[in-house]
Amino acid sequence: MQIPIVRFNRDSTAFSKTLKARVDAYFEESGRPRTGDWRLHVKSVSMIALFFVPWALFAFGTIGGGPWFWVAEVAMGLGLAGIGLNVMHDANHGSYSKSKKVNNIVGRVLDLVGGSAALWRIQHNVLHHSFTNISGLDEDIDTPGILRFTPDRPLKKIHKLQFIYAWFFYCIMTLFWMTAKDWLALYRYKSNDLIKSSGSTFRKLFTELLFSKLLYFTYILVIPAFFSGLSIGQVILGWMVMHAVTGLILASIFQPAHVQDLQFAEAEAGAKMDDDPLSHQLKTTANFGTGSKLFTWMCGGLNHQIEHHLFPQISHIHFSALAPIVKKTAEEFGLPYRSSTTFAGALALHTKMLWNLGRKEQMA
Repeated sequence: MQIPIVRFNRDSTAFSKTLKARVDAYFEESGRPRTGDWRLHVKSVSMIALFFVPWALFAFGTIGGGPWFWVAEVAMGLGLAGIGLNVMHDANHGSYSKSKKVNNIVGRVLDLVGGSAALWRIQHNVLHHSFTNISGLDEDIDTPGILRFTPDRPLKKIHKLQFIYAWFFYCIMTLFWMTAKDWLALYRYKSNDLIKSSGSTFRKLFTELLFSKLLYFTYILVIPAFFSGLSIGQVILGWMVMHAVTGLILASIFQPAHVQDLQFAEAEAGAKMDDDPLSHQLKTTANFGTGSKLFTWMCGGLNHQIEHHLFPQISHIHFSALAPIVKKTAEEFGLPYRSSTTFAGALALHTKMLWNLGRKEQMA
């Protein structure tokens, strides 16, 4: 089965040419590489340590089962979100290092913490980035029927409450990812003939996924159950708390960037979009909280979602510097550049969008 690929206007527009030239000039004049540097490396060590140090402390009984156990699980949740936002994200986009080998190795940290780098690259790099907010292609908005993230999906009575219960699903997002999503995605991508184009095979991905899942569940649940002195029930509950922290953080960063009052479309085989790829990204993406350096650092620059979607192979450490260039160019060509919202404001806009999508068949 082939997915209903749509085509963008691939003719280089004046906007695309001008923006690319200005970004090229920035890197040429500054002498900086487009990839990460020591700042990203230090952050990577910090985030990985924030996940594995608390794990080691409770897994081998160092901190016991008191309040510090729950502190450790929350810290692990923060570390896991940090790995997703700051480490594996750049690596799997090829922007962590100039070395393809280094990018592949660092990107595999996702496999180490329970995911699949290979499947993530198909879902995120190919489908989400290529077809942002296009229903039927962008899996970030193609959710189960209980959630409605796009006006192209059927409206149900239960959707009136999604502005409340969506946050519960955000909390179990990575929990579902670890246990079922990757397996479902593997067979879906096989059915949609997406695995071959990724340079791999179904058998290879199946074997890698099986091995990584066994490794993950062994160290995250089995080892603590044997050596921590905690009951298996408490170990599992702690693991669920960790994922609730991670899922809520990741959803709070990614959802407001696309699921608010932006442009949506529906995939139709052979359809051709009027926009070129870069213009499409400006119409389907928003920044938020860019005035806070600390927030930008913590979320891997992904509050600069516009810059990331325009230049996914540039490391997030450069987004703050590129933002004025992108904003100026977009305004010159009459294109939207949504970047004035605070983080709290973006969450409010996302919640409002969930409210509206639960009540309106079509959006104005």
